[in-house]
Amino acid sequence: MAIVITGATGNVGRPLVDLLVKAGAHVRAVTRRPGGLSPGAEEVPDAIDALAGASSVFLNSRALGPALADVVTAARRHGVAKVVALSAINADDDDSRQPSRYRGDRNRECEQLAVGSGMRWVSLRPSVFATNFPGMWAAQMHAGDVIAGPYAQASSAPIVESDIAAVAAHALLTDDLVGQRVPLTGPQSLTNVELVAVIGEVLHRPLRYQEVPVELVRERFIGNGFPEQFADSYIAMQAATLTSPALVTHDVEKILDRPATSFAQWVNENTQLFTAEGAR
Repeated sequence: MAIVITGATGNVGRPLVDLLVKAGAHVRAVTRRPGGLSPGAEEVPDAIDALAGASSVFLNSRALGPALADVVTAARRHGVAKVVALSAINADDDDSRQPSRYRGDRNRECEQLAVGSGMRWVSLRPSVFATNFPGMWAAQMHAGDVIAGPYAQASSAPIVESDIAAVAAHALLTDDLVGQRVPLTGPQSLTNVELVAVIGEVLHRPLRYQEVPVELVRERFIGNGFPEQFADSYIAMQAATLTSPALVTHDVEKILDRPATSFAQWVNENTQLFTAEGAR
């Protein structure tokens, strides 16, 4: 029976499709941009149509948008046995500290729909994605060696998306994680200063992080086209870690029987993302 992957061309979905195909699974990859995925995957444009005869489904709320609840309902109607939801480590936080909600994520709702679906469920709760950092900082790095932002001592434990994909593959191919909310982080909590130092060391550049007033950070986000709510919630999320440093879990290592990928290793393997070409 097929495994349906929504968000199949995303940073988690793409490596997840590859892992499942390599494991010999029949994968239906939901994408409106055909081509470029593993040749062993069946590419389909509509998530609901993909569910007929499927055994399990991976839910990506940003990819599904307003169709999220309908896809869960259709999965139950088609007799899908298992649902794996992509949630977030801060899904229980107040919306005012969840900036990804203003980029289309519905992590809390995705988990709630999975738990209440009547199907066997797993909810994956990853921390901040490693790829967020070139998205935020590459343009500044192209302009110079100073990365300006809020709260130099705010911290995060970035997780590499391929690690999330590997845990998701395990959740889809086995029942080891059924009924669990699984918090997934990188192996180390790093402050903004330390994150920039890691990038600088890998790239052999004298990069440094400069803390600037949050009012300037807010203005820059809005000037770049982000909603005011995104700017405010990003700043609030950062501020919260000044008194409670970012959580580090060891679930990746326990599930995959190997250490989680470090931020330094990921940067070393993806230096192009921090160049001007990679930033465009």
